[in-house]
Amino acid sequence: MLVRWQATRYTARMFSPDLLAGVLVIGAYLLGSVSFAVLVSRAFGLPDPRTYGSGNPGATNVLRSGRRWAAVLTLAGDALKGVAAVLLARWVAVQSGLASDVIALVAVAVFLGHLYPVFFRFQGGKGVATAAGVLFALDLRLGFAVLAVWLVLALGLRLSSLAALAATAIALPMAWGFGLEPPLLAAIAAMAVLLVWRHRSNIRKLLAGTEQGFGSRR
Repeated sequence: MLVRWQATRYTARMFSPDLLAGVLVIGAYLLGSVSFAVLVSRAFGLPDPRTYGSGNPGATNVLRSGRRWAAVLTLAGDALKGVAAVLLARWVAVQSGLASDVIALVAVAVFLGHLYPVFFRFQGGKGVATAAGVLFALDLRLGFAVLAVWLVLALGLRLSSLAALAATAIALPMAWGFGLEPPLLAAIAAMAVLLVWRHRSNIRKLLAGTEQGFGSRR
């Protein structure tokens, strides 16, 4: 077991830090570009989620199709790709001595992949589930704290967008309170800005009182 671990660590150190970082960041973006909303919808024989409801390829819009399991699988897939990208980056960082800056870049890259997926003509989702997966991988306490805020508001008001925006607003202060490193705080801040930008149409609808609650049919 020790020999295997040493061999893995030696293999990781065979590559230059810049090359490793580049591979991790590009790989994270490509992983983020996998749109589970589209793939799951195809598997369930549902319309492309970009063609109905909000037009957003995410779990909330898939739920509007009436197929709850499709929405659950979409949510799980989008969150797990965020978890997988960051955990892999953390593992490689430990093996090869990479700085936390690389983990931060990977976190942003997988998020950007979801927002602007190369495999789907850059028509991606709004990033809530993937961002949540990233936060869980960075710090479990942070992930559960943000999830708790989202659940309370989403289930109480049935407005996924408002819940997401509220969770986004508290993510950075909580991350700072939990003592995350500055590069990771910067990554969370960047994701927060992008997430708010992607929700700009929802913000207008919330202000106008016309935002639809989740689960409403198309």
